[in-house]
Amino acid sequence: MEFNLDEAVRIVNQALSLKVNRSLTDVEVIVLKGAWQRQEYDEIATKHQYATSYISQDVAPKLWKTLSEVFGEKMKKSNFKHVIEQYWRTKTVTEPSFETSLSSEEITGESDYSIFTSHQQTESLIFDRYVERSPLETTCYKTLLEPGSLVRIKASSLMGKTFLITKVLTLLAEQGYRTANLSFKLADSKTHLTDLDKFLRWLSINISKELGLPNHLEEYWDEEDMGSKVSCTTYFEDYLLPSEDSPLALCLDDVDLLFPHPEIYEDFFGLLRSWYEKARSRQRWKKLRLVIVHSTDVYIRLNINQSPFNVGLPIELSEFTSLQVKEFAKQHKLESDMNFLEPLMNLVGGHPYLLDLAFSHLKSHPDTKLEEFLADAPTEAGIYASHLRENWLHLRSHPQLATAFKNVVNSIEAVQLEPMEAYQLQSMGLIKLSGNQVQPRCNLYRQYFREHLFLFP
Repeated sequence: MEFNLDEAVRIVNQALSLKVNRSLTDVEVIVLKGAWQRQEYDEIATKHQYATSYISQDVAPKLWKTLSEVFGEKMKKSNFKHVIEQYWRTKTVTEPSFETSLSSEEITGESDYSIFTSHQQTESLIFDRYVERSPLETTCYKTLLEPGSLVRIKASSLMGKTFLITKVLTLLAEQGYRTANLSFKLADSKTHLTDLDKFLRWLSINISKELGLPNHLEEYWDEEDMGSKVSCTTYFEDYLLPSEDSPLALCLDDVDLLFPHPEIYEDFFGLLRSWYEKARSRQRWKKLRLVIVHSTDVYIRLNINQSPFNVGLPIELSEFTSLQVKEFAKQHKLESDMNFLEPLMNLVGGHPYLLDLAFSHLKSHPDTKLEEFLADAPTEAGIYASHLRENWLHLRSHPQLATAFKNVVNSIEAVQLEPMEAYQLQSMGLIKLSGNQVQPRCNLYRQYFREHLFLFP
């Protein structure tokens, strides 16, 4: 397998997921890609309409610091490629082994005993901090043990879907499954998302890489006579699926990035549905287990018989409950004094990422005064400054969306937005959507954006 940019991003995302329970943000991917291409920070900033100081003094230093901690070696713009490649050559992060395997009862689903609880000790070697959202994990895992199954996971940005996916795929790999996890964030919007044939080729090649298989695309692809969809199906049916006897669990992440591209999604989602239907009658296709992940409601129009979004098992990740927040705090070794939880949850709710940042900070700075921490949180002096600024910059580059969110944060009651605006804000994780009504996901967002969006009409 060739070590390239896509492989580097994949390795980094997997390492981040296992170590710090997150994946690369969009702007971090931009910095990583730019650094890979040896671009200067001002070039990266100009190309993507960011302030140079934001990239060079904020995003990049924090990215290299985080990666240094995750990979255990000093990392910077000039050497990150070498460090990641060395890690790639010597480590296997996609299939960490457990010390024990599941019992036959757990595999067949004959026992009600929690699969994930039964592996608490061995999981701790891999997942330092993870709050079980019972019964979602077990249900997802057991469903994917079924031939030809499909699971749909919906969760807004930074709600923990990457960790859930990694956890379930890891457990499947332990049972001998082949696993492949492909994020559509890795697709180039101007190249792969404008032409169906290029997109399906990109998809097939990258899944081959995920499985450690050589690229044999040209042996199966015949766009002119068979068409791209039949060529892609043939590649799966005659090459990828039968390459081994074991089932293939394929996770397609961030599929909502296709929603603005009808020239791609209409045929592609119909293709996924056809694969799901094939598994009902064709033995070879029963080996395919699909996981489709998206961060917003499905707002596109699809033929009901050609949509993968109305079949299979739907799973939606919500915020942590108060009990789950307490468990999360305990995992950060903060169980000695839980009095800070109520005011913290009043600020950020049960948002996993925002809680993780807070707990990590409080653990490493035990002398922090809670009143000062809460007062600084929605400001440039707080620990959320980078996260808030990234969202603000995105809104600034989309004035209509910024105006819509301004109306949300300035209203005491839930408000109604145009559907497209609501879906975009939902994807960013900034709002809660209930029917046609929306409100800020948490008070942190209300306080910060009420101050920073006042210039928009």
